[in-house]
Amino acid sequence: MNKNVVISIVLGALIIIAAFQAFSFYSLRSKLASGEISTSTATQSGSTGGSPQLPSNLQNLPGMVGGC
Repeated sequence: MNKNVVISIVLGALIIIAAFQAFSFYSLRSKLASGEISTSTATQSGSTGGSPQLPSNLQNLPGMVGGC
């Protein structure tokens, strides 16, 4: 096969994928705006609001990587 044909096929596939993703995003956005889909936040047991608690292995992460 010619190199230009292969590049054209790959470019066409990428354009089709991008168009599908744009359509999916638009559809999801319109469903969120109309209220068909609602967003919710997961709550952990024992939390009193604010930011959720990190897992124990991530609580001291800045110290592990030499953070300030």
